[in-house]
Amino acid sequence: MKVKEIPVSLFNQARLTWQSQKKLESGKEVIPVIVSLASIPSRLGIVHITIRSVLDQTVLPEKIILWLHQDLEKRIPKKLSELTGDRFSIKFTSYSSSHRKLVEPLQIFPNMVIITCDDDMIYRKNWLSNLYRAHLDTPNCIIGNQTRCISYDAKNKLLPYKNWSSGTNSCPNPHTVLPIGAGGTLYPPNVLDNRVLDQELFLKLTPKADDLWFKAMGLLKGTLSIKSKYHTKEPIPIWGSQKVSLKKSNIEGDKNRTQWQALTDYFKLKF
Repeated sequence: MKVKEIPVSLFNQARLTWQSQKKLESGKEVIPVIVSLASIPSRLGIVHITIRSVLDQTVLPEKIILWLHQDLEKRIPKKLSELTGDRFSIKFTSYSSSHRKLVEPLQIFPNMVIITCDDDMIYRKNWLSNLYRAHLDTPNCIIGNQTRCISYDAKNKLLPYKNWSSGTNSCPNPHTVLPIGAGGTLYPPNVLDNRVLDQELFLKLTPKADDLWFKAMGLLKGTLSIKSKYHTKEPIPIWGSQKVSLKKSNIEGDKNRTQWQALTDYFKLKF
């Protein structure tokens, strides 16, 4: 987290924490989407902030689902459990990889639009409405608020992840657009290859990179990923949430590159 983000984060954490759930939800249009996220033990004390930020949107999703490992079933903090009801629910899995935030709801709601997000962010008020507007414009695409371009050198060798250009501008090859999960990603129904549910395979090829797994599944189905044309400010990191982070290990160790190479080799992906 950048130093300049700390006051903004603390202010919004306090604002969201002290607003009643009734006030957060009242008088809003409900749109036909599921918002899904997963969390880990070290963030159990702060993930309620993310949930509240989703409830604080200008529109509401039909449901918000949080996925936790089954070992945490009796360790749910009061600030989180008191949010559960018709809108928000907690479900449990036997595995703990981040893939579950999409793999699990795909099995329960195969015909619904599913929007995934991260458990350590405060999402801006127009985050959900803007993603849904983009979906209505391009209903058959996977849509991300933040994207990168999977990048290769002149000899078609995969570059290190730090050299994958940000998706501020269009990617030279539209098939290389990679939605970044932290910004929120929208998945329409039936846009991913059926192998998306293969737990043994995704844990083998992309144990720490669900974004890459879902990108590959979209390519195998022939689905384009695009960046939303409706600008939304980046989400605000929650203060104290970054002690454990896949982002650090994947970027610093260049594990995104090695995991994408594993996908490319296994599925014979070509651009």
